[in-house]
Amino acid sequence: MPHDRRGALTLDEAVDLTRSGDIWIFRGSRAPDRIIRTFTNAPVNHVGMSVVVDDLPPLIWHAELGRKQVDVWTGAHHRGTQLHDLRTALERWQTEYDNRVWLRQLHPEAGQREEDGMLRAIARLDGISFPSTGGLAGRWLRGRDAYVPRRERGRQATPAAAFCAEIVARTYQEMGLLPHDRRATWYDPGRFWSGDYLPLAQGWELGGEVAVGSAA
Repeated sequence: MPHDRRGALTLDEAVDLTRSGDIWIFRGSRAPDRIIRTFTNAPVNHVGMSVVVDDLPPLIWHAELGRKQVDVWTGAHHRGTQLHDLRTALERWQTEYDNRVWLRQLHPEAGQREEDGMLRAIARLDGISFPSTGGLAGRWLRGRDAYVPRRERGRQATPAAAFCAEIVARTYQEMGLLPHDRRATWYDPGRFWSGDYLPLAQGWELGGEVAVGSAA
């Protein structure tokens, strides 16, 4: 599991520090969280990424079953792929879902080209359904056959449903941070943990996990 530097950052400090493309990983103790970790053999059960643009407050781009928080992209409440106010989402995952949270920062900082790709991915993927937990094992197993033939690489297909890690992976691919030689279903939350292999493009890296405590 991630190296726990508990309280290394308060929630407020982490939100103020984050930039587009930074990764947030989560580990909870509820039954759905444990099921996800069991089927994916991962130390974490959820992943999202920061979206920090223009004059908007910091946002988190992720996919989840909940619909309590308004999706900033559509202005509506729905399940699946959503763009949420970051601070509110982190507080909800810490308190309501009892998840521990870590931040991994992207280096170097995303530029205009990467942010343009990120926004294209959000426009294309926002609102996609979240698959049933019951289908997790089969989806994960199918994802092990990850190779994408060269002639098919770069095609921006829109899936009918996607888990959180697939959404982050597709967005990273659109940003040019991940190659297109693996299907998005190959990625699970654990791929974004520092102890696993994430094939980032040359010149890019994610920093180690920094534990995020509660709001100051």
